[in-house]
This record gives sequence, structure tokens and C-alpha cells, in this order.
Amino acid sequence: MGNPLSGLLVVSLEQAVAAPYVSSRLADAGARVIKIERQQGDFARDYDTVVKGQSAYFVWLNRGKESLVLDIKHGEDAGLLREIIASADVFIQNLAPGAASRAGFDSAELRACYPRLITCDISGYGEEGAYAKRKAYDLLVQAETGLSMITGSEHAPGRVGVSVCDIAAGMHAWGGILQALYEREITGRGQGVKVSLFDGMADWMTVPLLHHRYGGAAPKRVGLNHPSIAPYGAYTLGDGSRIVISIQNQREWKNFCDTVLLQAALATQQDFANNDARVRNRMALDQIINGLLGVLQQKDVVDRLQQAQVAFGMLNTVKDLSEHPQLRTCSVQTPAGTVDLVASAIRRSAGSDNEEAQAPFNPVPEIGEHSDSIRAEFQKD
Repeated sequence: MGNPLSGLLVVSLEQAVAAPYVSSRLADAGARVIKIERQQGDFARDYDTVVKGQSAYFVWLNRGKESLVLDIKHGEDAGLLREIIASADVFIQNLAPGAASRAGFDSAELRACYPRLITCDISGYGEEGAYAKRKAYDLLVQAETGLSMITGSEHAPGRVGVSVCDIAAGMHAWGGILQALYEREITGRGQGVKVSLFDGMADWMTVPLLHHRYGGAAPKRVGLNHPSIAPYGAYTLGDGSRIVISIQNQREWKNFCDTVLLQAALATQQDFANNDARVRNRMALDQIINGLLGVLQQKDVVDRLQQAQVAFGMLNTVKDLSEHPQLRTCSVQTPAGTVDLVASAIRRSAGSDNEEAQAPFNPVPEIGEHSDSIRAEFQKD
């Protein structure tokens, strides 16, 4: 089974997380991706040094790319970039607001010159409105969208532990580019795709926003509990381990009471008879559940939950994830040696054949590793 984007050329004037996310996924699917870096490189190269002296973010998001160092403010380098874009299928940029346009790489102008080109601009807050010129980074957008205020414990707001706003923007950009590529097959013309960190996270915040607008109040922070379903949260067992239990309907609630808690009467008790009542009386319910499960060992609780067909998961550490039996990994070459990354979340099989094809990850580049060869390929004599 071939790579579906083989033969496509993607040029990405990128930094940090959001644009590198989408271009790395295009590279995974077979596209040739030329990453444009400044002389000192994408600043994400220096976020940390935990992966054999390299940044975890950079290794994760830059596999399979070619690195070309350019100073786009310099006439010769800007001219080279235009030559490459003239042959490209996709142009991506997530520079500071207005920077690409000021350097002569305005997306609308590029599409006017190259009608089959698909452009993708990733910004913090979009290109219109009072916030358009603001720089934006992940935690800032978590705060601005209200995500931080519904995350954390009841005592204080918190940050989601990964760069969720950047990743959301990258995923929306990826989907938009794939849609544009499909439409180009029909019309023969490219189009502009624009996404922002704010819009991407605002979409993911739709349910809390609807609670606020139509229910009178946004969900409160409830730590390791679901704000609108109960019981759905973490409980401590007799051996000190913590388990997250999820009840999704009345049948599961009855099974949970009958088979796990061994308290059949609890299922119809007025304070807990339906989900709304259980949410209102969550504190009392959790006290009962903790009291009953807190004297049991993990194996016994797991056996009962499986028998009751109630969903659950252990409250794992990152160390637990690294040893998880479901974790799939794929090796990638980096300038500092081989590194194991999480394998692609997309698993493909052809037709009725269930045999899956997992293309290997291509190497992570050094700064400017491909500059000479790309210059020789595209630079005019």
C-alpha cells in the first residue's frame, strides 16, 4: 500500500508546534516537506534537551522533513523560496502576525501567481479583529478561551498538560489542507486555508460554552471527575492505586450497584436514581463509593467491573504509559541517534484485506542538512 501523498511538495515556513504538527503528518503520508528555518533554526529545537540532547517537541514534530536554512529578508534567499513555492502543492506558514506578508509571501498573492497552490496560514487569533496582531502561545490561548478555568482542581485553575491549543490548530489545518487537496482534484485550483489557535480551541470548548449560554452556568472545576456525569471519576482502592470509573447510562449504574458495590438498593435511592440527581449529590455518592471500594484490592475491583461491563481505566503515570501493553512505537533516526516515538494514530488497511501497512518514520533533520542539495535543485543558474 503506497503513501497517499507521494509526489506532493509541501513548503513550510514554520516554527514551534502548530505548523510543524500539520507538516509532519503530511510527511508521514508521503509528501515531500521542505522546512524553512532561520540560521539559528526553529526555536523549538531549543525547548529542552531531554532526547539525547535534543528537544522532545522538535523530534516529535519534524520527522521526515528536509531542512533548508534561509534568510527570507535577503533578496537571493527570498528568490530561492519563491522558486521552490512555484513548484509546490502546499505552502504553510505560522510566523508572527503579518511577518510572512511583509517578507513578500502573502498567501493570496502566492495563489494568484500559482493557481494550483494551496496555502495554509496558522495564527494565534485569526487575521481580523482586535486580537489579530497579538502573538499567541499555547498556555495564553488556554487562558483566553476559558479552558484553564474549567481545568484543574476546585481550588485553582490549571493548564492542560500538553500543548492542546497548538495541536488542535495543527489538526484543523491538516484537515483543511486535505479537503483543499481533494477539491483541487475536482476543480484544478488551489485555495487558502486559515486556522487559528483560538478558533481551534473555541470549537473544542463548545460544550462548556453551551452550558453557559443555555444552561445558565459553565461547568465547575471538579478535578478528576466529569462535570456533568456521575459517577465518572477517580477513586482510591485499598492498595493505594487509583481507578477511574465511568457510568454512561442507567443500565450501567444498576450493574455497578449490583455487581461492583454489592449495594443493589443504591441504584433506586432517590438521591442517586438518575444522572441529574447523582451529579447534584456527587459528594455524598463519592463518599459511599470510596468507602466501599477503599477496602478492596485492585484485582478484585477490576474483576467486578469487568463482570458488570462497566468502563474503567487506571490512573497511570507517564512511566506507566511507557510500559503500557497497548502503546505502539516506531523508531526514527535523529542527528543524535535512534529514538522511539509513538506510532502513527492512523492505521490503514487496503480493501477487505485486514493487513495493516505502517510506513516507517523518516529521519529528523539537522539544521540546514539539505540546504546545499535544495539550492542545487531549485536555484536558477
